[in-house]
Amino acid sequence: MSTSADPDDQNPAQEQGFVSHLVELRDRLLKIVLAVGVCFIVLFPFSDTIYSALAEPLLRHMPEGSNMIAIDVASPFLIPFKVVLMLSVFVSVPFILYQVWAFVAPGLYSHEQRLVRPLLVSSTLLFYLGVSFAYFVVFPLVFGFFTSIAPEGVEVSTDIGRYLDFVITLFFAFGLAFEVPIATILLVMTGVTTAEALAEKRPYFIVAAFVVGMFLTPPDIISQTLLALPMWLLFELGIFFSRFFINRVKEAGIARETILDETASTTTTAQQASATETASASVARGDEGDYQPPTDDEMEAELDRIEAEEAADDAEKSRQNPEAGGSKDPTP
Repeated sequence: MSTSADPDDQNPAQEQGFVSHLVELRDRLLKIVLAVGVCFIVLFPFSDTIYSALAEPLLRHMPEGSNMIAIDVASPFLIPFKVVLMLSVFVSVPFILYQVWAFVAPGLYSHEQRLVRPLLVSSTLLFYLGVSFAYFVVFPLVFGFFTSIAPEGVEVSTDIGRYLDFVITLFFAFGLAFEVPIATILLVMTGVTTAEALAEKRPYFIVAAFVVGMFLTPPDIISQTLLALPMWLLFELGIFFSRFFINRVKEAGIARETILDETASTTTTAQQASATETASASVARGDEGDYQPPTDDEMEAELDRIEAEEAADDAEKSRQNPEAGGSKDPTP
């Protein structure tokens, strides 16, 4: 006999569910691409203004009369194009995260959804905060340092393509580094580690922050330090908030278990009462020796009958109450 019948029967349903997930993923990716495309179309007419704002931190510290140069032939067209595309992705980050959330949310419990929503909002704000920190704090310090140490007789004329690569690297590094609190909270919430264990490993994280700063930033000590210090402070912030979130998770879990226990206890009590009533009726009929325990279906039917009788009694009492004037039946 072949034993492959059951898996074959389950394959169509499993395949249909997998295909539906792929279709939904495709639709959400198309929405993300469409959102980025719309932002690009809206922002492209302002490409020169956007690039001027992006280059302003360097131009401010360059010697008077110095200008940026374009080494490649296509750079005057490609660089503004890349700048607008990068800005379109940055502007679309909230929409991108929303699409990710909408795809993942159906697989989460309600209390998990309530905890993930603030994490998505805070991760978006932290990413923008990291990019703003790089533009308003890091760029002036780094470019001021680089232009001030140029040897005498050397004219500073930066290529626009290499400058854009430098800026994108720093934006990505600081935007990613400012997500450290979110990563810390997720590690604690998923049970990978605890807030106390992370606090004990603080010295190792500080060293790791400088190592990460060395790889993610250009080879200078200023940008490396300016990246490592915020990472350390945000790590401490993540430990603080992870304790708060884990307490919320425990409270939600305890409340859920309490509700389930109360529901199970109520159901068990009702089933026991129904079984007792059925057994008493059987004894009264004189068929005690032939008594059989009721099945689950019989108990459910008996519970439904009891609920219907109670509802009918309540309705009858409510109709008779005005006529009785609130009087009670005399007791013997």
